[in-house]
Amino acid sequence: MDTTPPDKFPIVIRPASGWIPLNVGEIWRYRELLYFLVWRDVKVRYKQTALGALWAVLQPFLAMLVFTFFFGSLANVGSDGFPYPLFSYVALLPWILFAQAIGQSAESLVKSSNLVQKVYFPRAIVPAASVVSGVVDFALAFLALGALMAYYGVRPGLAVLWLPVLVLFCLSAALGAGMWLSALNVEYRDVRYALPFCLQLWMFATPVIYPGSGVIAWLERHDLPAWLYGLNPMVGVVEGFRWALLGGSVPVGPLIASGSVVSGLLLLTGAYYFRRMERTFADAV
Repeated sequence: MDTTPPDKFPIVIRPASGWIPLNVGEIWRYRELLYFLVWRDVKVRYKQTALGALWAVLQPFLAMLVFTFFFGSLANVGSDGFPYPLFSYVALLPWILFAQAIGQSAESLVKSSNLVQKVYFPRAIVPAASVVSGVVDFALAFLALGALMAYYGVRPGLAVLWLPVLVLFCLSAALGAGMWLSALNVEYRDVRYALPFCLQLWMFATPVIYPGSGVIAWLERHDLPAWLYGLNPMVGVVEGFRWALLGGSVPVGPLIASGSVVSGLLLLTGAYYFRRMERTFADAV
């Protein structure tokens, strides 16, 4: 009888138990899968489209034209002294990155049901890939911003070096919300119907089409601190973009500080909830 132990032993994979955080080391080992999922999302987004990646520039540009006509010209909402097309386009860049990242990550697990049911990998990679893939569109739209700033003769200062930090804040908030919504969407498909309306309300609560200075002035008249407005994490990101690129006068420090705390809490609680529900994804998706 051969008593030689086998060279390889079976690996038993069991679902995580309890409220434990994501295993970052395991996610890092699957980083190549993250890369391929990001590349897949980018290719599928523009597959069989006549304009291709040009849509990444057209979406904020056309929105800028609409906002300029209705809010800049007709409603005259103000733009803190900057040309309204540039004022709105700078805000649309981080907002579209945020909104698209949440929308795509919320649907990511359901759309990747075949992969989730058949192959083991850290499930958090799926919504993370949906969030990261939006950076490609953001980069293309950002190139058009350079041409727009050159047209209006606006040159950014050293504050532009803060842009990567602001983008990181934007992505962390989107990933936190995306993990919450993607896990909820597996159980309750109502998420896909409620999300577009919620994002629309969120945009109006964010100074995309109007200057945040008006809201801050209203808070000061009622003896309320400006950082309350920053509890919406996208307020600090949007006004931070205007400050970094245009030299806006809105005090962005308190807004970014309170917004970063909310983004961190959103990311932390989203990671805990996602890991808690991860064991049910393969059966419910």
